[in-house]
Amino acid sequence: MMITPPRPYGVQWLFLDLNSYFASCEQQENPHLRGKPIAIVPMPTDATCAIAASYEAKAFGIKTGTSIWEAKQMCPSLICVLARHDVYVRYHHKIIEEVALHTPIGKIWSIDELASRLLPLKQNVEAATALVGRIKDGLRRNVGECITCSVGLAPNAWLAKVASDMKKPNGMTVLEGHRLPGPLLDLDIRDLCGIGANMEARLNNAGIWTMKQLWDVHPKQMRAIWRSVEGEKFWYRLHGYDVPDLETNKSVVGHSRVLDFDSRRPDVARDVCRRLTVKACQRLRRYEMYATHFHLSVRLADGRRWGQDVRIAPDSDTLTFVRLTHALWDTMTDTMKPAAVKKVSIALAGLQEAAETTGDLFAASAPRKPKNTALSAAMDDIAKAYGPQALHFGNMPKTQAGFVGTKIAFARVPELAEFGE
Repeated sequence: MMITPPRPYGVQWLFLDLNSYFASCEQQENPHLRGKPIAIVPMPTDATCAIAASYEAKAFGIKTGTSIWEAKQMCPSLICVLARHDVYVRYHHKIIEEVALHTPIGKIWSIDELASRLLPLKQNVEAATALVGRIKDGLRRNVGECITCSVGLAPNAWLAKVASDMKKPNGMTVLEGHRLPGPLLDLDIRDLCGIGANMEARLNNAGIWTMKQLWDVHPKQMRAIWRSVEGEKFWYRLHGYDVPDLETNKSVVGHSRVLDFDSRRPDVARDVCRRLTVKACQRLRRYEMYATHFHLSVRLADGRRWGQDVRIAPDSDTLTFVRLTHALWDTMTDTMKPAAVKKVSIALAGLQEAAETTGDLFAASAPRKPKNTALSAAMDDIAKAYGPQALHFGNMPKTQAGFVGTKIAFARVPELAEFGE
């Protein structure tokens, strides 16, 4: 049985969603892009898709995921800008610093989203609205005039996120607990965070097509539709209860990359894959953790896929994982005989902290090798002091976007240190 706190009466959370974030950063950095339709792209080719679009581009129907050849037909004046993830991370930190001056930050949801539990004196609409005004003004003055946000105020962070999507760009929506469902009834069920196409189909199969029908469902029925307790949690959050998220431990450190056309030869793709491994190992050591699994996967240009997982004694040594990368790559090329490689991915999994790493008495080698560990640490120090080009394993791959393996992913903001590794 789920135990929940009483439903809040007014507002307790603020959710901030930055508007067209990547595009806004580029417009802030480059005044000649302001007021123009731009699409942020991972590589300079019409065969790719937009990973972000300015509001001027969105007016033509261009959005995240729109193919560039199609986007240029929709908007012939579209300007494509190569993504600069390091720039977006630097702006992210500036924004966090500014928002923290006004309200405590409870959770960073992604590169462009954050939530704040309001302090007791701010948990009323008048005080919270004034707070939002100060945050928006601070972003404009201290971060940049192109950096705008939409804000939601609600009894819990999830509802505040829903509210932040209701008025864009640069808007604010309030959902008070005692006025629910209120404006929620004007939404489609797909407007709610957590309901995608598959969940919508399940709801439809259960006879739920509208927000009113969803609101009237019993929590146990919601659990049955979701086939897990998450459905019941969804019901309580929808109804204004503040159900906390459970903390999860980091379980995987990995990198992946869709290769530039010039990097799709198998030998060059292997260099990129090795570079991803090196960067993942550096992150692993920064977290002071050890991996017990190494996974390499490849997608070929002809659509075929290959992947293999290797279990090892707990390790964080770069040389160990580089050797595994080469061994698995040789297995892949012998098996698949690839002509061109489209995407490479590596993952260090089964992570353990040092206290958990006791070793295996029957292993052929100890979990940690003093000489190799010292070599990895020395290479880390050299990279910090002189950059990643100073010392590296094998050929250093070149890419059009730079920063091999370092990119912003859903719910993960790269550390600034990663761009120098």
